[in-house]
Amino acid sequence: MPINHDPLNFPKSMQSPSEAVVVITSSHIARAIAASRESPRRRIIVPLHRTSADPLQRMLNILQPGSYIQPHRHANPSRAESLVVLSGAICYVTFNESGEVADQYMLAAQSQQIGVDTEGGVYHTFYSLESDTVLFEVKPGPYSPEADKEFAPWAPAEGSEDAGRYLEELSQSPRAPKRGAQIAQQSGGH
Repeated sequence: MPINHDPLNFPKSMQSPSEAVVVITSSHIARAIAASRESPRRRIIVPLHRTSADPLQRMLNILQPGSYIQPHRHANPSRAESLVVLSGAICYVTFNESGEVADQYMLAAQSQQIGVDTEGGVYHTFYSLESDTVLFEVKPGPYSPEADKEFAPWAPAEGSEDAGRYLEELSQSPRAPKRGAQIAQQSGGH
């Protein structure tokens, strides 16, 4: 699939499919993983919906460690969002109104916690704990870049000088889940 480029000329998403039935193949995911590795954002979206006007937005979200997603909520209008980890692992973080961490969840493929569903007014972010993490994401449409997200005013913008430091602080928080032992515990391993 070709890559769509934004005005800053780096990939944000692959091209939407045109077929009525889309079979998601391992080679399709491999191309998206390669694109996410090349992206300065360290992630890429693979739309499964046909247009931004579709009432249900379905996508794969492929992330690499170090990809920063500014905390945000889907509040105007309020829209729930669901994520399921297909491979790899993420830390999913929710915040209160003033920017304090409310909860952190480690979600990993083939573990006891593989996904999350979040109501629209909850500030959240997530970051990859493992290379080539693949998520299935669903939220109501239609998609409008201006109305999709309300970014948290207390968090640095993506691409800012402070974004990397903020992501590091989140991942080093005493409450932040770590990859390794917790996955083994969740999956019943040793």
